[in-house]
Amino acid sequence: MTALIREAIAAESGASTPWCFGVMADTQWSNKTSDPANPASCAINIISALNQRFIEHGAKFVVQVGDLVDSESWDCPPSYTNDPFGNAGKKAIRTLPYRAWAAQALYDAGIGFFPLRGNHEASQKAASEIPALFPQTTGGGNNVGMLDRIVNSATPGLLGLSYAIDVGNVRLVLLDQFTRRDGTGGNANTNIVDQLAWIDQTLANRSTDTHAFVLAHKNLIGQNHTDCLFGADPGSNPASRNAFIASLQANRVGYALGGHDHMHHRSQVASPDGTARAEQIICASNSYKFYIPKTPKNDTAGRESVIASELFTIGYYLFTVDGPSVTVEFYSSSHGADYGDIDLLASPSSYQFYRRERFGYSLNGRQFAIAPNQSYTSVQDSYQGTVAKILDGGNADRPDDVDIYGRKEIKTVKTGWKAMPAGAASAVLKLWGLDNNLDLWNAALSGPLPNSDADYVTDTYVLSLSYDPTLVRPTQLGTGFCLAAKNADGRWVNAVDLNAGGSKKLVIGRWRAGYALGTYGIDPSTHTVWAVLNRDGEYVARIV
Repeated sequence: MTALIREAIAAESGASTPWCFGVMADTQWSNKTSDPANPASCAINIISALNQRFIEHGAKFVVQVGDLVDSESWDCPPSYTNDPFGNAGKKAIRTLPYRAWAAQALYDAGIGFFPLRGNHEASQKAASEIPALFPQTTGGGNNVGMLDRIVNSATPGLLGLSYAIDVGNVRLVLLDQFTRRDGTGGNANTNIVDQLAWIDQTLANRSTDTHAFVLAHKNLIGQNHTDCLFGADPGSNPASRNAFIASLQANRVGYALGGHDHMHHRSQVASPDGTARAEQIICASNSYKFYIPKTPKNDTAGRESVIASELFTIGYYLFTVDGPSVTVEFYSSSHGADYGDIDLLASPSSYQFYRRERFGYSLNGRQFAIAPNQSYTSVQDSYQGTVAKILDGGNADRPDDVDIYGRKEIKTVKTGWKAMPAGAASAVLKLWGLDNNLDLWNAALSGPLPNSDADYVTDTYVLSLSYDPTLVRPTQLGTGFCLAAKNADGRWVNAVDLNAGGSKKLVIGRWRAGYALGTYGIDPSTHTVWAVLNRDGEYVARIV
C-alpha cells in the first residue's frame, strides 16, 4: 500500500495518518564469487531492490536483523574498477563499509536505517566499526531518519550494538549477542543473559499506548540452525528463556523478529515452564543462500506452534502502524530460478514481489490461538458499547496446512478497534488471522515461485456486530444498512460483496445455522448486523 493511499484512507475515516517501517534480513553474498554487482561479500543488488521498495512504500525507517555481510574481510579483485572505495586489487579489505554505502539510497530519501550484527560480523573489531559506520545506532549523525529517541544499552561494551529506538508510538529493542566493543562477551550462548534486566526495563518503561517489538539475529527457536538467542539449542538457559518470554508477554510485545535461517517462518513459542508465549517471525532471505529446516526438528519439547512458512524466496516486511493497530505485510520474490534450494551465483535479473501474507494485532483488542478443527466461536470482543462475535465457523484441518515436518498450523486470530466514525452506528472492528495459512515449502514445486499474491480467502464464518439503534431509523433496515467492510480503496461496502463466491441474500432477523455464504442480515430484536463471510478485514454497522 502506498503512502498516498494510506493518507486517503485516513482522511476518509478522520483518523491519524497511518505510517510504516520496513524490516529486512541477512544480506550475505558468497565470498567465493567475483560478482561485480555484489562486492565485499554483501548482497548489494538485493539491497538496492529492497531499498527501492521501501522508498516506494514511504517507510519512515528500515531495520536489518543481522548478517550484514558474509565475511568481515575480502580481497578486492583488480577487475573491480568501479569499486566505490577505490579498493581494486587490494587484499583483506574490511567489508562493513560496503553495507553502510549500500544504505545511501535510503538516507537520500530521508529514511533511517538501523542495523543489528549477526554471527558473520561477530568480532570485537566489527563491534567498534558498527557505531562508527552507523552513528544513528547511538543517536548521532545525519541518518537517523524520523527517529524520536534512542535508548542506549546499560552495558558500555554494547553501546551502538544493543539499543532501542522510538519512532512515533513504536519502540523497537534491538539485541546484540556477540563479542562486545571492550572484548567481553565472547560466548554468544550467554550474551543475552546479562541484558535481561535492561531489556525488561526498556520494554516496561514506555507508555501503554505504544507498540513494542524485539529484534535479534538469532531466533527463539530456529528451523535450520540449532543455535538460538539463548544458546547452542532451544533447551539452553531455560531460566533466562523463561524470564525473557515472560517479559515479552507481560510488556505486550507484538512480535519477536530474527534472521539467521534465511526463510519466512511464523510461530508461537512457549516458555520452557509453559507460563508465557511470544509470537516469532523468522525473516526471509536477502542473501545468495536459502536454508531447509533441519530434520529432526529443533523443537524437541513441542513448545512451538507453527502459523506459516515459505522457503526459498527473497522477502521483506512492511509494518503499517495505525494508532493502536499494526498490520504486517510479507512480500517475496522468486530467486530467479526454479523454486528450490539453490545458492545464487549471480543476482536475479529482475524482481517481482508479491504480497504473500498479511497479519497484525491491536493494543485495544484480543488474540485467540485457534487449533485445526477448533471453532472460531471463542472469538468475541467489545469496545465502547459495540460487541463483536463470531457465531459460526472453524479452522478447517486441510491436508496442506502443515509445515515441512508435518506439524499442523494454528491460526492466531486478532481483534482491534477504532472509535465509531461519522455515519456509522457501531465502532469499527478489525480482524486479522482468519485467512488460510501460507505454506510454500514443498521442493517438488517447479517454476519461478511465488507467482501471485495470496488470495486472503478464509474459512467460511459468521460475524455479528451490535449497533446503536438510536442512530438507525426503522426505514433504513433492509435498505442499505448492513455489516459493512472496508474495500481495497478504503471505502465501505456491503461485507458480503468482498467474498470469494457465494450469493448475496438479505435476511431481516437473526442468523440461523445453514445460511449460505453471502447471506447477511439485520436483527432488530438484538440490534445486531451479521454476515456469512470468507474474508477478514475492517467492519462496521452502517448504510452503504
